[in-house]
Amino acid sequence: METIVIVIMMLVGFNFLLKHSFLGLRAVLVMAVVAAAFVGFMWPYAIEQSKTQLSIWLANSKLMLDLSVILTVDVAIEMAFCMIAAHVMTSGRLKRRTIYIYKVLRWFPGLLIFPVLFTCLVWLIFSMPGRSFAAVAWAMAAGMMVATPLGAWLLRWLLPEKDLRLEILFLTNALTAILGIIATVNGRTAVAGVSHVDWTALAALAILLLIGGIIGFILFKNKKIKIRI
Repeated sequence: METIVIVIMMLVGFNFLLKHSFLGLRAVLVMAVVAAAFVGFMWPYAIEQSKTQLSIWLANSKLMLDLSVILTVDVAIEMAFCMIAAHVMTSGRLKRRTIYIYKVLRWFPGLLIFPVLFTCLVWLIFSMPGRSFAAVAWAMAAGMMVATPLGAWLLRWLLPEKDLRLEILFLTNALTAILGIIATVNGRTAVAGVSHVDWTALAALAILLLIGGIIGFILFKNKKIKIRI
């Protein structure tokens, strides 16, 4: 279980750097300052944790479910950015609303990077006993100031094709979502088996599918008529 969470954290950090490879230097520096300030000012809360606190968090199913909601929202936003960015790259004329949404999603750093940074700060503080907590935190903050623009530049240099970086970002977010589902289950059965069929729910699902199919068919026909006209 802990291994899965570590892999998710590594993917979140990679996605954070890969996302910043699409931004300019000024925007990357702004994000680096935000991340560094978060790390530097969170040390009073980090020292209140214990070495076993992380294991307690992982064993808390309610907390894992709450984090899965944040992970789902984060992954959905990042995937939306990938699709809109691909649309921007392939389309000639764009609506103003599309450009605005693209810019907003482009600046979105991700939600999970902050819990990941906080967890790394806790690990770092307790792995260096006898050192000043504030000094350790601000040293990590300084490292973030250097690692963020350097990592973004390195990924842009290794993957100069923007479409390839978009594809990798989409796939790594999909992998993060899958691992998040596995971590959420946490050894429990996600769906309990039943020996009967809920005919009311089945009928409601069939009606929703039928209504959706009819609406889609009507929209398709109208679009086809407009194209012919």
